[in-house]
Amino acid sequence: MNTLAEAPPPEARSEKDIIAGLQEKISASRLSLFLQCRLKFYFRYVLRLPKPKTPSLHLGSAVHTVLKTWNKARWLQQPLSLKAVHQTYLKAWADTTEGPVQWEPGEEEADKTTGWRLCDTYLRESHVPADLKPDAVEVPVEADLTSHGLPRLIGVLDLVQQRQIIDYKTASSTPNPDKAAHSNEIQTSSYSELYRHNTGAIETGVQLHHLVKLKNPKVVITTLPPMRPPQQTRLFKQMEAYLDGLQRQHFVPSPGMQCLSCEFFNECRRWH
Repeated sequence: MNTLAEAPPPEARSEKDIIAGLQEKISASRLSLFLQCRLKFYFRYVLRLPKPKTPSLHLGSAVHTVLKTWNKARWLQQPLSLKAVHQTYLKAWADTTEGPVQWEPGEEEADKTTGWRLCDTYLRESHVPADLKPDAVEVPVEADLTSHGLPRLIGVLDLVQQRQIIDYKTASSTPNPDKAAHSNEIQTSSYSELYRHNTGAIETGVQLHHLVKLKNPKVVITTLPPMRPPQQTRLFKQMEAYLDGLQRQHFVPSPGMQCLSCEFFNECRRWH
C-alpha cells in the first residue's frame, strides 16, 4: 500500500504577486516585449496564457541547442565530429518538452532539413575557430542595479570569445546591419551591462550571428562596438519606463503590423 500522501497543488500566485516579482528582476526579452506591446507582455508574463510553440521557434531552439553543445565541447577542448553534431540536432528536434508544435502538412520535414542545413553551413564556414577556447558558453549572469533605482538585470550569454559577446539568431531574410543594430539594441546593451558587471572589464564588442533560412543558407555577422555611455543611458531609461508601467499597470495594446503574427491576436481583439 502506498502510504505517501499526495503533495497539495501549488498555490496559485496572485496577479499582484506576479507583478511584484516582475518588478524585482528584468531580462532583455521581457523589457523588449514590454516596450513593443504592454498588453502582449501582460498576456505572456502576468496571465501566462499558454500558447503552442511556433515552428519558427522550434527550429531556432534546435539550432541553438546544437551551437551551444558545439561551443561547450570547444570549451572542454573535446571537439565534436559532424556526425555527433547531427545526432545532437536530431535529439533536439525530437524534444517537445516545451509543448507541442502546430505544423502545417509537410512543414515539419522541410523545416527539419532547413534547420540542419543552417547548422552545417555555420560549422563548415568556420565563423568561430573550432580550436579557440571560448571565455564562456551559455552562462547565466545577473547584475544588481538597485543603486540606480532599477531591478536586477538577468540574462544568459550565448558565447563570449576573446572578450567579445556573440549572440545567435535565426532569420528568414538577410538582416540590414543598421536595422539589426537598432532592433537588437536592448539585448546587446543588456548583455554588455551584464558582462561588465560580472567581469569588471569592458567587452571588446558584440557580434550578432544571423543564420539565414534561405534556399541556400548563409550566415550574416553584424559586428558592433562596445556599448557607449548614451546607449547605457537609453537602457536605464527604458528600464525606468518598464518599472513605471508595471507600477501603474498600464497594460494597453499597441496595434501595428507586428499584430499579424501575434499569438494573442484574438485575446487582444476582445480587450477593452
